[in-house]
Amino acid sequence: MFVARSIAADHKDLIHDVSYDFHGRRMATCSSDQSVKVWDKSESGEWHCTASWKTHSGSVWRVTWAHPEFGQVLASCSFDRTAAVWEEIVGESNDKQRGQSHWIKRTTLVDSRTSVTDVKFAPKHMGLMLTTCSADGVVRVYEAPDVMNLSQWSLQHEISCKLSCSCISWNPSSSRAHPPMIAVGSDDSNVMYGGKVQIYEYNDNTRKYAKAETLMTVTDAVHDIAFSPNLGRSFHVLAIATKDVRIFKLVPLRKESSSTGPTKFEVQIVAQFDNHNSQVWRVSWNITSTLLASSGDDGCVRLWKANYMDNWKCTGILKGDGSPVNGSSGQPGAMNTMVGSAVQTSQNEALPSVGRPELATDCLTALPSLGLTDTAALTPPPPSLPGPD
Repeated sequence: MFVARSIAADHKDLIHDVSYDFHGRRMATCSSDQSVKVWDKSESGEWHCTASWKTHSGSVWRVTWAHPEFGQVLASCSFDRTAAVWEEIVGESNDKQRGQSHWIKRTTLVDSRTSVTDVKFAPKHMGLMLTTCSADGVVRVYEAPDVMNLSQWSLQHEISCKLSCSCISWNPSSSRAHPPMIAVGSDDSNVMYGGKVQIYEYNDNTRKYAKAETLMTVTDAVHDIAFSPNLGRSFHVLAIATKDVRIFKLVPLRKESSSTGPTKFEVQIVAQFDNHNSQVWRVSWNITSTLLASSGDDGCVRLWKANYMDNWKCTGILKGDGSPVNGSSGQPGAMNTMVGSAVQTSQNEALPSVGRPELATDCLTALPSLGLTDTAALTPPPPSLPGPD
């Protein structure tokens, strides 16, 4: 099957997020202890903490890597109402830290009046751009006009979503047929307000983002959202973590030549699974978009795969302590072979965090056979801070 082992992360409070860099050789974790830690994988496969520093004055919800063509750059977001951009630099020859790397803060983004709940870099073909979302219901898009000067970021767009925002995902498609697109999830607990997922598309004519679609069937709080890698498809696939796992297909409808509005989509729900029997906290795709991983309050990571008929099913269940799980579908050997070929190629996505609010943890659970690492606990953010008077 697979081997699980613990990594002593030494975080002093709950670990909320874990993120791989593009090559999967580096990992960043963040925690309610207000710190971020960076981990490097040795030749022997061991993970070693190479940097740890206090990043914010509140719980750090998310951490994410920029594409390596922009250098070794991280972004983090926090309950303290800010997001921050960090860059790793190597000490100069006349520096006391000669040859040693250290992380410095390049900028702090302070536009939000409430907790910043997610931060994501845009696909690299768009340049160095960063998106944040906040509990105040606003998505903000920033751009670094000079990639050699990461202390300068300009606020390009503010998108009002009307509902408290919990997560965002960029559509990674680089096709000219697909304008830049952002999916936004809301953790608003009022099920009377449908449409907890909204899709925004960039319009070249107005140079603004406009709402293209609302997934009205998603009425429960959304904890995570992820567009799958596109790989030349004409349609988009979106995974959603709510009280269950859902996979949507967004098929663009043919636009009239005179139409200048956002793209209209035919929305199809292709899969819905309640196997976790609990809240689902993270969803994550492999690089070829053939495998989806999800995690929930049942303490398990579940792997989902579609056959040639586009019928999705569970192909594996992973438990952090390595113990077998009753009801795991598929033969162990077949699952291991499939996972090794499909998941290990993941670029910058960690296996989703397993959310257990009642478990305080300061360790990570490593799944070496997958080439992925998973946090053992994830808790939902508390209510947002009130804005300044």
